[in-house]
Amino acid sequence: MVKQADLKTDRFYKRAKKEGYRSRSAFKLLQIADKFEVIKAGDVVVDLGAAPGGWSQVAKGLVGERGVVISVDLQRIEEIEDVVIIKGDITKEEETIKAIEDLVKGRDAVDVVISDASPKLSGNRDYDHFRSFELSKSALNIASALLRKNGNFVAKIFQGAYYDKFYRSVKEKFRYARAYSPAATRKRSAEVYVIGRGYKG
Repeated sequence: MVKQADLKTDRFYKRAKKEGYRSRSAFKLLQIADKFEVIKAGDVVVDLGAAPGGWSQVAKGLVGERGVVISVDLQRIEEIEDVVIIKGDITKEEETIKAIEDLVKGRDAVDVVISDASPKLSGNRDYDHFRSFELSKSALNIASALLRKNGNFVAKIFQGAYYDKFYRSVKEKFRYARAYSPAATRKRSAEVYVIGRGYKG
């Protein structure tokens, strides 16, 4: 849990406020997108576990007017201009897939799936890691159902006993897989981002 006092000295938090992003994590996606070129103009992007919407804001900026961003979260997300918002639980994978399919008119129509989803932290590191793994696994399963061939994927997972299993799953499904910690990630954080490029279909 981040202390309010820490936020006052956090340069990414202050930049997010200044630049109109809803969360400091927006800079993580900006850094990932810059390094790995996972999102381009005109893409259809699905943002899973999107609240409060920082990643969706970044994605919409990257895809431009011709692109589409669909945000999914159980929590309420305040309206974001030109972003489609679905209220739903990403661990209910079939429901989520159906809701997105209805919007994009079928499968193989999504270019990128991104997920910065995080469980509510309990303080039990092993349990929190397992819950993070479950969210990441759901994101990967949804991506596998919706992505076009050669589509891209980004998901957060906490480091721990299930990390290797998740990374291997991404590596099996994509031609290129890489783990990455953006500069905007806090030094004490256990989170890491797994990037998959070139979905094998």
